[in-house]
Amino acid sequence: MPARTLSGLLLPSGDPAAPAGARLVNDTTCDVLIVGAGPAGLSAARRLKRLGVERVVVIDREREAGGVPRHCFHTGFGIRDLRRLMSGPRYAAALTRRARRTGVIIRTECTATTWRTEGDARSVEITSPEGRQSIRARAILLATGCRERPRAARMVPGARPGGVYTTGALQQCVYLMSQKPGTRAIVVGAEHVSYSAVLTLAHAEVTTAAIVTGHAGTQTFAAAHWWVAGRRRIPLIANASVTRILGRDRVTGLEIETDGTRREIECDCIVFTGDWIPDHELCRAGDIPLDSRTHGPAVDASLRTLTPGVFAAGNVLRGAEPADVASLEGRHVADAIVRMLAGRSSWADSEAAGPIEVEAPIAWISPNRAARDAGNLPGGRFAFRVEEFLGPGRIVLDQNGRLLVERRFRKLIPNRWYALKGEPGVTAQHALRMRFEPG
Repeated sequence: MPARTLSGLLLPSGDPAAPAGARLVNDTTCDVLIVGAGPAGLSAARRLKRLGVERVVVIDREREAGGVPRHCFHTGFGIRDLRRLMSGPRYAAALTRRARRTGVIIRTECTATTWRTEGDARSVEITSPEGRQSIRARAILLATGCRERPRAARMVPGARPGGVYTTGALQQCVYLMSQKPGTRAIVVGAEHVSYSAVLTLAHAEVTTAAIVTGHAGTQTFAAAHWWVAGRRRIPLIANASVTRILGRDRVTGLEIETDGTRREIECDCIVFTGDWIPDHELCRAGDIPLDSRTHGPAVDASLRTLTPGVFAAGNVLRGAEPADVASLEGRHVADAIVRMLAGRSSWADSEAAGPIEVEAPIAWISPNRAARDAGNLPGGRFAFRVEEFLGPGRIVLDQNGRLLVERRFRKLIPNRWYALKGEPGVTAQHALRMRFEPG
């Protein structure tokens, strides 16, 4: 199979793509190659070493390991996995330190450029300040995370003035570059990360003029909304659509529409939050099938993709969930990788796995394939999200008319992570179906 190029995350293949003066260093082999040094990748690497895997290599394109939490200076990290409450940078440093202490090899400023297939084995070609190199592994774990959809991808009309950010870009501007993004901001979105953006703006002494959401209300917890927005008297504008960004060289305002009426809100800074996209370019380059709902790689309960030898974990699977949830998935997939390396699982069963289909208003489910030998679910549960606010009802998972798992909910809120616990016995002959039944 010829080498494939990857736009965005990956560089074009061939010498013209390499940095000036790049040289080809010796190829290397390892037991497990992990692409992505965020919570999922680092936690998987540490557990693999503790389970006796000899050579584990983690690569990341950033200058430092730790992933997105490095830029999140607020607290709230580490509760589920490290059993302590930490800020993002402290959490990222702790995961990196714990991985290195077990003997994990972490290589930063390494960008995956191409996949190569040699018989039944796969390798990844990388570029780094040292040159180009091919890393061949018995198993490959994709833990590349996710990113927020930028303004251009949201198809918002208007010019391209300065002052438009995503949450990640805002955090880097404020915390890493010590810059002030503006004086008066509007935050678009009302999910958990949106309130993180408000806190970042407050840290930079920027006033938040409003929080705007297309949903019927906030999607974070009531206490969090009050603590961040309520006591600062920041209005929440619900059921609103963004119709235009005002300004040419610099943002001067935002036009929104509510109940058929348009109005303008003055501001010099706009932060688009949420609307997550799995960082799946490496999957696409390697022809790894994606799930149509999550837009991340399709996986079974062992987090095996449909490509033999390739696993995926963390937020590359479905967009942003809490960092410690991704970390625990890293531990889970490490166990599955060890079973594969020891010959105790068969990829043929994974390839024959049936899809798990969802009906609206359910947005997605993860894992999204059912294999008979896949073992336990990550954390013993399916994760899912809904598209809209829902009243009392139950979530049902069945297969060919046979009820497998159900759970009642008093209410369901969009942009929140929910769990459907259970270890259903399944067969691969029929697809599983998930639906919401009101009442």
